[in-house]
Amino acid sequence: MNRTLILALSLTAIGTLQWAVAQDRHLYDGFKLVDKTGSLRKPADYRETYQILGTWTVLDPKGNQMHYTYASPGAAEYFRRNKKFADGTVLVKEINATDHATMTTGNANWSAATQVWFVLIKDSKGRFPNNPLWGNGWGWFLFKSDAPDKQVATDFKKDCLQCHVPAQADDWIYVKGYPVLHTK
Repeated sequence: MNRTLILALSLTAIGTLQWAVAQDRHLYDGFKLVDKTGSLRKPADYRETYQILGTWTVLDPKGNQMHYTYASPGAAEYFRRNKKFADGTVLVKEINATDHATMTTGNANWSAATQVWFVLIKDSKGRFPNNPLWGNGWGWFLFKSDAPDKQVATDFKKDCLQCHVPAQADDWIYVKGYPVLHTK
């Protein structure tokens, strides 16, 4: 009886481990977007193939914004299981201007033209220690709407990090604003 129970538990544990490994193999490898110097190209198909994590509304007297954040395939499921982002996870934050009008339902606001894209890639191995766009476990990149394929950040500490300081305890990402990371 004990042998049968031990065998059943062992097979269950092996099956669970094989399932977890198989799930992780299906993770998107964001490093295919990165060249040997650490330069990254913005993923062209993120709206179609990435999962939306959430949307932020920023009310600003200079112009309201809608922030949409997308994660590479498998990233949310991995985060829910492990409470961290997998190496190679890509996050794309698309920031759009807004437009508004009075509708029959009241004052309505909606997303308009894209202004910038922030693209981050999780780098838990510190692959590019001499590249100023890589640090604190991420690659940090900025693309603007006037040249959407040209990365314009020069140093993540100067161009990116200051906005993420409040999220430092959560690996520099505002995970509280992304409910899909916490529940299906």
